[in-house]
Amino acid sequence: MAQSLRKKQSVGNIVFTVVNSTLLILVALACLLPFINVLASSFASTQEVVAKKFILFPTTFSLDAYRYILSTPTIFKGLGVSIGVTAIGTLVSMALTALMAYGLSRRYLYGRNAINFLVVFSMLFSGGMIPTFLVVKSLGLIDSYWSLIFPVAINAFNLIIMRNFFQALPDSLEESAKIDGCNDFGVFFKIMLPLALPSIATISLFYGVAYWNTYMNAILYITDSNKWPIQVLLRQIVIVSSGMQAESTSVDVVPPAQTIKMAVIMVATLPMLIAYPFVQKHFVKGALLGSVKG
Repeated sequence: MAQSLRKKQSVGNIVFTVVNSTLLILVALACLLPFINVLASSFASTQEVVAKKFILFPTTFSLDAYRYILSTPTIFKGLGVSIGVTAIGTLVSMALTALMAYGLSRRYLYGRNAINFLVVFSMLFSGGMIPTFLVVKSLGLIDSYWSLIFPVAINAFNLIIMRNFFQALPDSLEESAKIDGCNDFGVFFKIMLPLALPSIATISLFYGVAYWNTYMNAILYITDSNKWPIQVLLRQIVIVSSGMQAESTSVDVVPPAQTIKMAVIMVATLPMLIAYPFVQKHFVKGALLGSVKG
């Protein structure tokens, strides 16, 4: 009887493993194939892109789309703007988020519940585009790189994740540090921050992706085209390649708009793809640790 039960369980486990693995492979392919199509189409020739709707491997390798994108030096300046805004913005956001999250995680903080309510409230309701623009304008941030950072410096969702992470740490750590002579800043920088590295890595990735993809704020607050980030410039390239406006270029033969769109996607995505493996090991751990306890 016991042997028969073990045999049935073994067969059930095998069936479950096969079905589960098959479903996971299908989901992975559903996510991976569109990306491969984008990558292959960006390197395909004009004739192949026009003839085929779906490409997994280009029969004729071509760099015309990338030559067209990189034909103007402004693209490199836009790339530098995006890198600078992403790096500085992520540092500013992480500093403000970590400090505020640690403060709100302390149960003895006066007015803590009211501030937490306002944080959650801001996730559901915002002032809107025009009031935000008026605030940015009144602060003198129009046409300034800081207009891409300060209005979105703290994300309420990221703040709550980090606050919950700090709340999950035992209070005895803080008590022991204060017995040893640490003040509040010493506890935060010497004890809490080193323990919060998984959460910091995860939220830094969230902020980095958000700053790298800055588009709407740049359209609203940046009037000087020389200060546009890479996303706005890439959009302009797509518009030009689609024939919606005229612009001189050093490329003699303009690739089809579809190829340029694919190349634009790759240029915009590649930096985040490069950065992700360095924080991937902390990603799931940091997100789960900060989301379990409310």
